[in-house]
Amino acid sequence: MSVIQQHLLDTYRAAQHGGPRPPAPGRHDWQVVREIRDHGRFRAVIEERPARGRVRSALSGLIRGAFRRRGSVARTP
Repeated sequence: MSVIQQHLLDTYRAAQHGGPRPPAPGRHDWQVVREIRDHGRFRAVIEERPARGRVRSALSGLIRGAFRRRGSVARTP
């Protein structure tokens, strides 16, 4: 069953029982993403780690490591 079909079924059931209509699919996606990000920052503070810049720092470390490994490989002419 697709998301749209499930939404239509939930809307039908809500109408039959006199309840409120469910929100449209995807309506609150960005809010969920923000809440996940905020929760990750909160956990970082609780665990006494830096709350910001962790992803960028990790990615830059990976990129630097990849360039170091590439540069240390002996190249044959």
